[in-house]
Amino acid sequence: MTRNIFIATAEPYSGKSIVALGLVNMLLGKTQRVGYFKPIISFDPAEKKDDHIETVVQHFGLPLAYDDAYVLTRQEALRRFESDSEGRVIESIIEKYKKLEENFDFVVVEGSDFDGDGAAFEFEANIDIAKNLGSPAVVVVPADGKTTAHIVNSALAMFRNYEAREVQVLAVVINKVSPEQENDVKALLSEQLSSNVILSIIPADKGLLNPTMKEILDGLGGNLLFGKEQLSNQVDNFVTGAMNVPNFLSHIKENVLIVTPGDRGDIIIASLQANISSNYPKVAGIVLSAGSVPEEPVIRLIEGSETIVPIISVNSGTFHTITGVAGIRSSISPDSTKKIQLAIDTFNKCVDVPSLEQRIAAFKSEAITPHMFQYQLTKWAKSDVKHVVLPEGQDDRILKAAARLSAQDIVKLTILGDPLAVAASAKRLGLEFDPAVVQVLNPVASENFEDYVNTFYELRKAKGVNLEMARDVMSDVSYFGTMMVYKGHADGMVSGAVNTTAHTIRPALQFVKTKPGISVVSSVFFMCLPDRVAVFGDCAVNPNPTAEQLAEIAISSAESSIRFGIEPRVAMLSYSSGTSGEGADVEKVRRATEIVKEKRPDLKVEGPIQYDAAVDPIVGKQKLPNSEVAGQASVLIFPDLNTGNNTYKAVQRETGALAIGPMLQGLNKPVNDLSRGCTVDDIFNTVIITAIQSQNN
Repeated sequence: MTRNIFIATAEPYSGKSIVALGLVNMLLGKTQRVGYFKPIISFDPAEKKDDHIETVVQHFGLPLAYDDAYVLTRQEALRRFESDSEGRVIESIIEKYKKLEENFDFVVVEGSDFDGDGAAFEFEANIDIAKNLGSPAVVVVPADGKTTAHIVNSALAMFRNYEAREVQVLAVVINKVSPEQENDVKALLSEQLSSNVILSIIPADKGLLNPTMKEILDGLGGNLLFGKEQLSNQVDNFVTGAMNVPNFLSHIKENVLIVTPGDRGDIIIASLQANISSNYPKVAGIVLSAGSVPEEPVIRLIEGSETIVPIISVNSGTFHTITGVAGIRSSISPDSTKKIQLAIDTFNKCVDVPSLEQRIAAFKSEAITPHMFQYQLTKWAKSDVKHVVLPEGQDDRILKAAARLSAQDIVKLTILGDPLAVAASAKRLGLEFDPAVVQVLNPVASENFEDYVNTFYELRKAKGVNLEMARDVMSDVSYFGTMMVYKGHADGMVSGAVNTTAHTIRPALQFVKTKPGISVVSSVFFMCLPDRVAVFGDCAVNPNPTAEQLAEIAISSAESSIRFGIEPRVAMLSYSSGTSGEGADVEKVRRATEIVKEKRPDLKVEGPIQYDAAVDPIVGKQKLPNSEVAGQASVLIFPDLNTGNNTYKAVQRETGALAIGPMLQGLNKPVNDLSRGCTVDDIFNTVIITAIQSQNN
C-alpha cells in the first residue's frame, strides 16, 4: 500500500482544495495519523500564509506545524530551477517529506497553484515531485470557461503526461462542469481513459465558486461599518445602485452585492428593506464606493435595525470597485466552515470513494528515482554509522569528499597520509574536519604498524614473504588500509583515485578474501538514469568470465540490487535475444542463464537478451512477449568487461546518468575501487555504499 497521494493540476483556481479536504476526511476514517504536505507554496509566510495548509490543518486538527508542511515558496523554487539547482530542490523536498512521513501513517501531498508566471516550470516540477516521492496522482482539471472539447483534451493531455513519466494516475477529477456539459464530458473521457482510472465529474456549485462577504472585504481592502456577524454571506450576483429606487429594486437577485456611493441613502435604505421583505430576494451585502459614508440620520436608522447585512466602505470609485469585485476569486479558508463542509460533501457525492480507497490500498510504487535512491543511501548509512578508511590523503578530491561526509555525520573516516601535509591541503582548500569524526594517520607512525606487519607476515609467509618484505609492503597505504579492514579497525576501504584498480584490489584478494561459496570478485555500477536506477555488472573487474563465473556475477548483482532497494529483474545481455542467435558468445550467456535459474529459481532472469529488448517495453514485448524481464530489466549483466565498461561509460556520457561505483561484490569485507578520473561526488557516493555494505557484515 502507498503511504501518500499527490493532488495535481495544471491551471490556477482548479478547485483542488475540494479534493484535498475530501481525501483527508476519507483517510481519517481509515487511520488516525494523516499528514498534509504542500512542497511549493505561492507566498512568503511572512506576508501571507497558504490557505490550503491553514484550512486542512486547522479544520481537521492535524498535529502539524505550518513550517513542516512546505519547503519552498514559488519564487524560491523558480530561482533555483533557473540556476540549474533542480536536483537540490528535489532533494530538499524528499528530505522534508521523509521527516514528515515518519510521524504519519499517510500523507496527502498537494501540488502548486499555477497562479503566476512559469507555468511550464511548475508542471514539470509537480511531475518530478510526484515521481520522486513515489506518489500516485489524482489529476484535477477545471472546466469553467471551456468548451467540451477543450475540457476533454486538457484532461487527456495531463493524464498522458503523468503516465508517460511513470506517475500512475488513480483518478481524474473534472471540476466546475456546467450541467449541459456533464454527460458529454463523462462519455468522451470514459471512452479514452484507461479502465482502471476513476473518473469523477464535479458540477459547478455556487456555494463553492462564489465569494463570501468576508472575501469581498479582504479583496477590496475595505473598512467594515456594519454586519460583522453576516460576513459569511455568499455573493452570487452584484449590481450598481446608481438609478432611482423603483428601477434599482427590479435588479435585485438572490444573494446580491450592491455597490453604490455612500451618499445614496435611498439605495441603502431600500436595500436593507428589501432584505427583510418576503417579496424580494436576500441581499448579501453593500459596498459603499468613493470613500463616502451615509449621513448621520441614515446611520442611526441602520444602527436601530434588527437585521443588518455587511456594509463595507472603500476608497475606490464605483467603476473600479465593480471591477475589483468581478476579479475576486473565492477560496476556502479556515473560517469558511460552510464551504469546508460543502467541499467534503461534494467530494463524497461525486467521487467513487470506495473504489479510490481500494486503488490506494492496492497501489505500490515500483519506481526508484536517482533522488530517491541517493536519499535512501544516506538514510541507510546514517542508521548505523560505520568507519571507512581512505588511503589517498594526498588527493584534493578525497579531502573534499571527506569534508562533505563528516559535515553530514554519515560515516567515521580515517585518512591515510602525513598529518601535516593533509592539514596544509585542507587549509589551502578551506576545509574543516571534525576530529571526532575524521582522523588523519601516517601508517608507519601508527601504534598498530608492527602488529599489521606481523599479521601480514603470518598470512603470507607460505608465499615466501619475510618480515622485512612485510614491513615494506605494509608501508604502502593500500595494504595498510586493507589491513585496517581485515583487523576490524575500519569497516571498509575506498581507494583508486590515485592508485590503479589492481593496486586497490590485490591486498583484499590476498588476505581479506572472498565470502564462502563465492569464487569470483565482481563489481556493479548503480546507474542513476533520469527516471530510474539500474544495476550494471560486471563493468570493472573480470575481462572474460566463463559461463559459471557469469552466473555467479548475476546472482551477486541481484543480491546487491535487493540490498539497495531495487527489485532485481536480471537481463543476461548478448547480441541476440531468445533462441534467434548462435555462436560461442551467445551459448556462454545461454548457459549462464540456465545456471542462474538452477541455483536461484526465485530470481526473475532472462537471457540471452539484447540491451534494447531488456530496457524498452515495446521492443521487449515484440522480441520476448512472455518474459517477466524483457522491457523492464533492472539488473543488466554484460558478457565481458569490454562490453560492460564501454556500455556504462557510453550510457553515462550520452544520458548524463550518475554512475555510482564500481562496488565490489564477493569479498568478506567491503573494499571498493574508484576510477582515477573520479569526481568528489563519486567518492562521496562510493564511501556511502561501502558503509552500507559493511552494515551487512
